[in-house]
Amino acid sequence: MTVQRRHDPDERGFASDNYAGAHPEILAAIALANGGHQVSYGADVYTERLQEVVRGHFGPTAHTYPVFNGTGANVVALQTMLDRWDAVVCAESAHINVDEGGAPEKVAGIKLLTVPAWDGKLTPELIDRQAWGFEDEHRARPKVVSIAQSTELGTCYTPDEIRAICDHAHDLGMLVYLDGARLANAAATLGVSLREMTTDAGVDVLSLGGTKNGLLFGEAVIVLNEDAVRGMAHLRKTSMQLGSKMRFMSVQFEALLGGDLWLRSAARSNAMTQRLYEAVRHLPGLEIPRPVQANQIFAVLPPAVTERLQKRFRFYTWDEQAGEVRWMTSFDTTEGDVDAFAAAIAQELAAERGQGPAGALTTAEREELVQLRRKVREMEETIEALGKEPGKEPALSANRKTK
Repeated sequence: MTVQRRHDPDERGFASDNYAGAHPEILAAIALANGGHQVSYGADVYTERLQEVVRGHFGPTAHTYPVFNGTGANVVALQTMLDRWDAVVCAESAHINVDEGGAPEKVAGIKLLTVPAWDGKLTPELIDRQAWGFEDEHRARPKVVSIAQSTELGTCYTPDEIRAICDHAHDLGMLVYLDGARLANAAATLGVSLREMTTDAGVDVLSLGGTKNGLLFGEAVIVLNEDAVRGMAHLRKTSMQLGSKMRFMSVQFEALLGGDLWLRSAARSNAMTQRLYEAVRHLPGLEIPRPVQANQIFAVLPPAVTERLQKRFRFYTWDEQAGEVRWMTSFDTTEGDVDAFAAAIAQELAAERGQGPAGALTTAEREELVQLRRKVREMEETIEALGKEPGKEPALSANRKTK
């Protein structure tokens, strides 16, 4: 073998569950599916078996289409649910609106009608802010309500909340799409099955996340209502999401969903988030403005604390103006990882309050020192300027000559 390990396998951060490697059971499944020839483009025995596995979770009407990534899943699924003049109602914070590089608009030509939602969750009342003008040819027609479970802000819908959205959307003649990139985390939090939050609640189409829950790669579009989509197979291909060696995508989902790996991994990730939350939530100088319901924590920190922490652990700044950051755990996060990070947070906050190592300055003290130094420089420049006036020699300059 000509390659060598180029990273520390024991290094873990809190930036994203996408940073994690693949679960050992997933790698074992890929190796199992290797060797010999299988028909390409989804006509293999592993993809056939995956259909049965998925129906065991979502019901007999479910049909599964493996794709490469989450953005691809969203773009493909939404295209199949819309006419060219239709639009999607979603939260402002939705992944399709803020984290997909404009792919729904650029690739699929989809108009997004966004609604502010402080917790990332839509309600029938919020949907109504954009669900109007259905017969107005001057306006993109609202056709699909898109929600995420869990949301981009780490919150979870209850099955009843999803059912209320689906009932309301269907009454308006609309469809419901669920972005389930972290659906397993929501199920683990709520203690419900995947079906209770989707099929039984009235969802028409969903994506099921794999990469964020231990897969090497791959997501799945799951159609629950065949009448809600058109041309799925063709659009998957033309959207460049049809894998030729699909057996390696499908066998990962079989390993994930065939037993309880999906739930074990998500529950582990959630538990580590709760461990971190309990360790830091009472620390002075730290605010947690959003509910912690899955595997994400949003916290507000002094900018200087964030800057120092990010030199020690990887995590993202979510809202720079508000000083809000996001911490995320994954299936392979350990208690030791969490405890070390929590200790670092406490240490940096203490230093910011002037309770850190001897001689450590708070941010306010450092800023005051900068201002004082600036004033000293200005005074020195003024004195120097006075000393250059013809016929004058300031006393300070004379004193310097006598020393």
